[in-house]
Amino acid sequence: MVISRAGILVPGATGVLGTALSLRLDEQGAVVAVAGRDREGLTRVSRACGDAPARAFDAYDLEQCARTVPWAAGELGGLDAVVVCVGVAAFGPAESVSDAVAEHLFTVNTLAPLAFLRAALPVVKPGGVIAAITGVVADSPSAGMADYSASKAGLAAWLRGGVRREQRASGVTVLEIRLPRVETGFAGRAVLGTPPVLPAGLAVAEAVDAIVAALSADAPLVKPGRDAPLDVER
Repeated sequence: MVISRAGILVPGATGVLGTALSLRLDEQGAVVAVAGRDREGLTRVSRACGDAPARAFDAYDLEQCARTVPWAAGELGGLDAVVVCVGVAAFGPAESVSDAVAEHLFTVNTLAPLAFLRAALPVVKPGGVIAAITGVVADSPSAGMADYSASKAGLAAWLRGGVRREQRASGVTVLEIRLPRVETGFAGRAVLGTPPVLPAGLAVAEAVDAIVAALSADAPLVKPGRDAPLDVER
């Protein structure tokens, strides 16, 4: 996908990573629509992206998430990509995670991204991209993160599984952005518990570089690398 002049919706654009990605896409000539929960943050991101179309949503309202996709297509005159940057963390042993917290994790990390992406499938142009951020916990769950890991694994399974095969004929790339820890302060905003002591994470700019490279290359996967912090798998 050619980034310049591409119409791209970024749900989760008010988070640290979503904001940085929206700004970078705008700098590279994309026509961006931004969506997020924080209305004040949404206004700031919209203005920074040349008064980009902006729409607030609640991740618990899955119909609202889905309706955001045709709205963006109408605002931008079509959609070339949807990149979902929505997520929330929780920490603690499984017995400390209430059903309400588990529901919150699976709604925000799994069901809301799927609502955006499912709605995008018939809307995104041939040769376009649907993408979402999962995380290394989807493949390597850690003690004290069972429910959080499971919620990310559900999203990863959807992206990697039948949907990717289903979209081969349409030419739409299904991109999983499997990031390690990134220095966004994400863990410190967990809905439950305190994160364990963790090594320094990637700089936000490094993560954004890899995401943009993957979008440009129609790549199916961004993952931790051996010789570099992140690899774009083509």
